[in-house]
Amino acid sequence: MERRLADLLRDGLASADRAGYGAWDETAARMIDAQAPGLEARVRELAAIPSSGPGWPARLLEECALAHLLNQGFLQLDRLPEQLAATTRTRVGLTTPVAELLATEEAIRDRWLVLGRQDGTDGRLTTRRIWLRGERTHRIALLLSFSTPGQSPELALPTGLVLDADLAYYPAARPLRATIGARHGEAAGAAPPPAPPAAEGCEGSGVPEGCDVETALAAYGAALGEDPWLDGWPVVLADVVPVPGDDGWQLADGRSGSALPVDPRCAGRTDLWRLMAISGGGPVTVFGECGHRGFSPITTWDPTPVSLIGTAAQGGTR
Repeated sequence: MERRLADLLRDGLASADRAGYGAWDETAARMIDAQAPGLEARVRELAAIPSSGPGWPARLLEECALAHLLNQGFLQLDRLPEQLAATTRTRVGLTTPVAELLATEEAIRDRWLVLGRQDGTDGRLTTRRIWLRGERTHRIALLLSFSTPGQSPELALPTGLVLDADLAYYPAARPLRATIGARHGEAAGAAPPPAPPAAEGCEGSGVPEGCDVETALAAYGAALGEDPWLDGWPVVLADVVPVPGDDGWQLADGRSGSALPVDPRCAGRTDLWRLMAISGGGPVTVFGECGHRGFSPITTWDPTPVSLIGTAAQGGTR
């Protein structure tokens, strides 16, 4: 991987545009041989960047730098703090088996609200991502499940479900991915009760408590400081108004006068207009991922949860 990156930078980024996907195939195959699926996925993402539109050289250089940082971190695991080393192993693709995780990590019991769900495919695997938030702990968890193309991943938790269960988080500098352990009783079909009166940003009537734009950006910044390979951090925005414009969509916060741009990769999604219709020009609560390109909406409430992820938007790109 390091040799491939060095060759690319020595020959110049323009060579990547001429080389096409084939030049990366051998490197991706070697990452599979090395049982490093995380690096294999990054190699294929690097191969796709030259065809991603204007500004691709800058994006390619950024991703090459992150791949190089990940390589160097893995080669020097013994010099990293324990939690950062765990994050590095996970990003490379070396994960802890579920049985071992449940046996060694602390189980956190809570009533977990399903905030959203998204399926994506890279042509070889279908990945289902389900986000939960604890009613008592307020922690967000990400559940991942996989299947072959044409098959539905086994884990199926509808948005809005409340699950009383134990969760175990995978070790990381900023834990997010988790797995379900013991379940307690039957899952409830309603959203959690409203937050106490002192809580800020609670919409009530089954709509989860959210935060403002500045708090969301601070949460993403703190997470990025502990995991430099982070693409986005899940947050619930409250009282934001979707605003379309010539330069893209924004989620405006009338309380602070600030706005968060919607990720440009979401620009072609018809679900943004659905969000606009639900809003009616007024404030809404939106769950999604906040990243360096902007905010990717996943769920809104009307007042029951409405998915903002259409099948056309569930690609395998980052």
